[in-house]
Amino acid sequence: MNNKVTIIGAGSVGATVAYTLVATGSVAEIVLIDVNVDKAKGEALDIIQATPYLHPVKIYCGTYEDAVGSDIVIVTSGVGRKPGQSRIDLTQINVNILKSIAPQIVKYAPDALYLFVANPVDILTYVFCKITGVPRNRVIGTGCTLDSIRLRTRLSELYSVNQKQVHAYVLGEHGDSSFVAWSTADISGIPLAEYEKTLTDKSAITVSPYTHEEVEEYVKKSGGKIIAGKGATFYGIAACVTQIVNSIYSSAYTILPVSTVLDGEYGISDVAMSTLCAIGNDGVVTTLTPNLSAEEVEKMKHSADVLKGVIAELDI
Repeated sequence: MNNKVTIIGAGSVGATVAYTLVATGSVAEIVLIDVNVDKAKGEALDIIQATPYLHPVKIYCGTYEDAVGSDIVIVTSGVGRKPGQSRIDLTQINVNILKSIAPQIVKYAPDALYLFVANPVDILTYVFCKITGVPRNRVIGTGCTLDSIRLRTRLSELYSVNQKQVHAYVLGEHGDSSFVAWSTADISGIPLAEYEKTLTDKSAITVSPYTHEEVEEYVKKSGGKIIAGKGATFYGIAACVTQIVNSIYSSAYTILPVSTVLDGEYGISDVAMSTLCAIGNDGVVTTLTPNLSAEEVEKMKHSADVLKGVIAELDI
């Protein structure tokens, strides 16, 4: 692989993704593409001037032609929802933007892996597969990775434990119909329901009482709170994108809750949504179907129905 990444969209998310990739030394070359060329040039210059204290990455503003040889194309371009605008209207606008972008980028980076960040991420992941014919394993949406790290963050606070030792996932749509797969959640291999009683000295570690509903509300409302406070969310999603990029470049597979077009998993097909996926050099190497509870399987199917309902109203 060439360790070259193209990022389409140099707004807050795209620029933060670029900076995070440089700060972590994840890639050797980054192309920033944006309709606002001056913005992309400014972001590239600002980031490259930080490289003496970070990593020696080549980063510059380019065009679609400059995407030649990219291993990964990250799509962050899209518009946000405006007051009074319906979800369908917003979705159609961003689908139209994608339809204008797709032929140009696929022309110059036909063998790249495509990583979608722009929302609605599940819809755009699905539409891109449909209109380009790029195999589903090479088209990934960030999906519920952000929801899942929000979940892990909250559980780590409640259990007073390192965030990296919490394994818990949000699955389904990256949206209102997502759900926490509580049946698979654990801390260092110990199911959450059993963790506190395994502590030999319960006074040594504080475990705060909580309900599933409270945690799920925290996960679903975090984005809105951040947007209300600072106007946009970008650090968390940049960390998610960097994790996915590093997983693609890794010699070992990484299991992540990303969005991919399903083909029979839990009886669901022809829609993109988050399930656990093994990520490697070829993108989604395989999906995984952990043994969810009957209620969770129904929530997964409901999430698929919600997304299919949106897709049915779009002009693709």
